[in-house]
Parts: sequence; C-alpha cells; structure tokens
Amino acid sequence: MDVRIDPHHLHGAVTPPPSKSMAHRAVLALMLSDGEGVIFNLDSSQDIQATKRCVEALKAPRSAGDVPRLDCGESGSTLRFVIPIALALRGGGVFTGRGRLMERPQQPYFDIFDEKGIFYEQKDGILTVQGTLTPGLYRLPGNVSSQFVTGLLYALPLLPDDSLIQITTPLESSGYVDMTLDMLKAFGVTVEHDNYEIFRIPGNQVYHARNITIESDWSQAGFWYAAKALGSSVDIWGLDPHSTQGDRVAAEHYERLTCSGDVDIDVSGCPDLLPPLAVMAAIRSGTTRFVNAARLRMKESDRLATVHALLTALGGRAEEGPDSLTVRGVPAFAGGTVDGANDHRVVMAAAIAATRAAAPVTILGAEAVKKSYPSFWEDYKRLGGVFHVL
Repeated sequence: MDVRIDPHHLHGAVTPPPSKSMAHRAVLALMLSDGEGVIFNLDSSQDIQATKRCVEALKAPRSAGDVPRLDCGESGSTLRFVIPIALALRGGGVFTGRGRLMERPQQPYFDIFDEKGIFYEQKDGILTVQGTLTPGLYRLPGNVSSQFVTGLLYALPLLPDDSLIQITTPLESSGYVDMTLDMLKAFGVTVEHDNYEIFRIPGNQVYHARNITIESDWSQAGFWYAAKALGSSVDIWGLDPHSTQGDRVAAEHYERLTCSGDVDIDVSGCPDLLPPLAVMAAIRSGTTRFVNAARLRMKESDRLATVHALLTALGGRAEEGPDSLTVRGVPAFAGGTVDGANDHRVVMAAAIAATRAAAPVTILGAEAVKKSYPSFWEDYKRLGGVFHVL
C-alpha cells in the first residue's frame, strides 16, 4: 500500500498502543507459568502474533525426538527470546522468519552453543537448534543486543541448578533488561545482578500465573512527540512516566530537541527512537548528532541508511556515518517520495515529517506499520491527517 499525504498539522489526543516489548515478555512468562492468567491490553501487531504462534508451537503435543517449527515472522525479539526457551522446554527448534530477520546477528548464541556442545545450523533462511540447555556459566557481549540476555534470563530459571550470566562488554539498552527483570519478578521468578555485569539465576524456579495489563508504548509515543516538535497540537495519553521502558527518554529528548543549538544524542540505549528523533532534529535550529548507532544497521532495514534517505528525499540535510547520523536543521521539509523500506518505523517517521512539508509526501509500502502499530493510520486520520491510498 502506497499513500500520498497532504501536509496538515495534527490536533487532538492519542493513546499509543500497548508496549510491544512488554507484551512479548508477558506472553512468554504466562506460557511458562503453572496456571492460567489473562493479559489485558494486548495488541494485535504482527510481532506479537509471531510470539503467540511460537507459544502455541511450543505447547503443542510432540512426537519423540521432534523439535517444533517456530515461525518468528519479522520479530527479532521473538526469535532471540524463544531460542533458549525452546532449548529448555523442547530440546531446540526449527526457526524461520521473513524480511531481514534471519540475517540479523545471532553470533552471541552461536558462541555459547559452540562452548556447550549444542547443535545449530543456519541454511537457506532456516535456523535449526538442537541440544540440552544445562546450568552453568553463560558469557554474553552487552553491545550487540540485550535480547540475548533476556532470552537466557527466561530459560535458565527452568533448569535444575543455578546459573550465571557474565556480560563481557558494557551492557547497552539496560532499560530493556530492567523490563525483563520486572516481568520475571511479577511472575515469581528471582534474578539478582551486580551492576548488570553478573546475573545470578537460581535454578528449579516456577513461574506463577497472574493477570497483567500491558502499559502504553513509549517507543511509539516517540512519533507523536515528533509531531508536537513539528508544530502539531497533540496530547499523548496513557504513558507511565516511571515505566521501565528505556524509550521513556523520548520525553527528555523531545525537550532537548525543541531548543536551539547543537546537540549530541547517544542512541545506544534507545535505538528504536532514532527515526522520530531524526525527524524532530531535521526541523530545528542547530545540528544534531546521533551517535553509537551501529546496531541500527541490522534492524528491519539498515535504519541509518533508510532514515538518512528519508530525510534527504524530503529536502532535509543529513550525513550518515558508520555508526552515526548527523542532521542539520532546515525550516521545513520540501515534500517528495519516501521508500518505506519495509520498515514500520521509517514509514511512521515519514508520515510525521509530512505534517511539516511544503508539498505532498508519498510513502511507498505504508502497510509496514502493521508490524508494531496496526492502528497507526486510523490514529493519524483521527488527529486530522489527510492521506490518500494510491
């Protein structure tokens, strides 16, 4: 689906969708629990559907020696969370995905599998993992993705003895690990850590079922903050200012980017915020440098390249570096055509940029929002956005 947006400021109140990061964790914790519970305010995004599919596959009856087939869609969280859980529950799995998912790095797990004698094979976009997850010491780098830490934190409490996770490089995105630890605690699982360097996980633990409500998503709120920064009158409702979501820094960065002057922003802890932050930076007085951003090259798109392309296609000024993006402010976007690159966050960022454009903005592949925010275009229209499906 391609859309053409007529430039128009947005007005009104919006509640961001449920937190995708929290929903993944809740669905998996409930699956591992000893009883029944209810997850309230669970969204229907494609990523959450992927995690629910994997849960059903893991729970399905099996024949002796069989491992489940696990379709992770385009969800990196699903894939990385479920790999160690599948080893703990079912002795492994056959993992498939779409888009760029199976190209995204899994080396931290592969290094562990080599050390622990766990079989793995990645061939023709299919990852097969088979073996026994055993208690003990697990070493992980902290600068690739916190999703590997979360996967092990979910699986290791199920083992019959205690385990340790040692983080060998400084942990980025520690807020996401905080969210994991909070979810585990809510379901009765205990983990201790020393300054995010050593995690101590007692074995033989039991997840206890409970009801839980998913809070609104700070990552998606970032796009509505960008709309405000570009001149729209948008009230954002339903956010918890004390949330463990790392992307709650969206509010802080919004305040910084509504002031003039040069700014440096380290996005190592909030990589999903780069697209809306870059749109905010494009229409301000001053230069903004987004640094420590190399991990963005392995998202749904090479997000440093595609965000740079978005800004320049609309008349913005930006320079892409190996692990950075420098944005120099202009008075307004000119309009033009943006390739959504099958990336939900690039599409939403382009839609917000269109609210401050001098001419219409065409977005190719606008349906990509279904990955994380299926109701985005409904909310955009309800706030006064004017667009036409081509």
